[in-house]
Amino acid sequence: MPDALLLAGPAIRRLRKREGLTQSAMAAQLGISPSYLNLVERNQRPLSARLLVRLAEAFDFDPRSLRQDEAVGGVDGLRRRLADARFADLAIDRDEIAEWLSAAPQAAIAFARLFDASGGTGAPSADEPMELVRREIERWRNHFTDLDAAAEVLADELRLSSADTGAALAERLRQKHQIAVRILPVEVMPDALRRLDLHARQLQLSELLDPSSRNFQIALQLALLEQRDEITALANGAQFTDRAAWRLFRRHLTAYFAAAVLMPYGRFIRACEATGYDLPILQRRFGVGFEQLAHRLTTLQRVGQRGLPFFMARVDRAGQFSKRYAGASGTALLDSDTGCPLWVAHRAFERAGQLCVQLASFVEPSGAESQWLTIARTVEGSGAPGGHGARFVVALGIEVSLAGTLAQARELRLEAVDAVPIGPGCAACHRKDCAQRSLPPRGAALAFDERSRGLTPFAIAD
Repeated sequence: MPDALLLAGPAIRRLRKREGLTQSAMAAQLGISPSYLNLVERNQRPLSARLLVRLAEAFDFDPRSLRQDEAVGGVDGLRRRLADARFADLAIDRDEIAEWLSAAPQAAIAFARLFDASGGTGAPSADEPMELVRREIERWRNHFTDLDAAAEVLADELRLSSADTGAALAERLRQKHQIAVRILPVEVMPDALRRLDLHARQLQLSELLDPSSRNFQIALQLALLEQRDEITALANGAQFTDRAAWRLFRRHLTAYFAAAVLMPYGRFIRACEATGYDLPILQRRFGVGFEQLAHRLTTLQRVGQRGLPFFMARVDRAGQFSKRYAGASGTALLDSDTGCPLWVAHRAFERAGQLCVQLASFVEPSGAESQWLTIARTVEGSGAPGGHGARFVVALGIEVSLAGTLAQARELRLEAVDAVPIGPGCAACHRKDCAQRSLPPRGAALAFDERSRGLTPFAIAD
């Protein structure tokens, strides 16, 4: 997938005016033609790396100022704010938002600040650490280059020591850190799945963990021991004022590194492309669980070696999201607190352990339709006191236009007419004539039909 072009016309124009220069004078200092600078300022040409370096050398210019849009969550952050019911009738689509942010970023940021200050629902407040962390992960598109590179080096070293991943991980922990791995019965660890006992020099794991989860827990411990400084630096770079958000983000980065060790980027992306992203084969080949695999599929954004842009969510029986990563998909399907009851993620609870595939047509906040291939499967919790494990559904999704080569799409006709219409949860969905609707949408006028006999109690008026 090609890298996004850097269009920074308004920023360059502000810099030129601040310096009191004409286009001809600034172009002369940069060694380019005035006509080319004019095109750059009008966003008709992207800002090249060479021109960026010249700007930094010739002027008091910080390249980070070009990414001011990240302060509001970029296009996705503005889209969430504009999904508010107060703007429902404007039908503002993603392309318009991207154009606005590119052409007038300061105005867009001003709108975001005003919206947030008014108590709008489009931005997290200080007491929502999980949403703050989600925004930071989306800012990175859930891809952390330095962690991936370090994990790949470690994975190659482990591969040299043993062909068995679990044995190699345990040996690394023993040789480099003098910590042995010990599996303990549930009676000894009734309330924990993993515990580091530095006095005994042991990483103690519960017998409730399956082999893939054991490997992941050992990789987590290696991340804490060998990548602590890098992970802490990334967490500090997010500049959270909320300590809970900092800790959640740090935990995400630690798990990211562990997954990248088990599924090193180069080998993993080659396996994805060779198998058509065949999920069961990838699980067996890398010895990972379905949830671990789903997480990893949202991270494949290495420059020059990009994978398909999947999104991933974990849903409970009540339809609540306990995890959601949009990755590079740009989807708005995960923006609500709950999912649509017609989405395959909810049906998957009835088919435990099976892959459930659905072609879904999602109504965007602007009212436009987008088609997604979604794949869902139940996952079991690793255990709980009393032996009652939790059950969730993990769902993956990708735009239909990119799904044609997927193994799980080979038996499907990927036509819009075959898609199941879904929305962003009843309270945020303005789709009409939905027999499954259980709540009226916020900000919509209701129509009442006495003939419905209560089957569709909330109809939207024209």
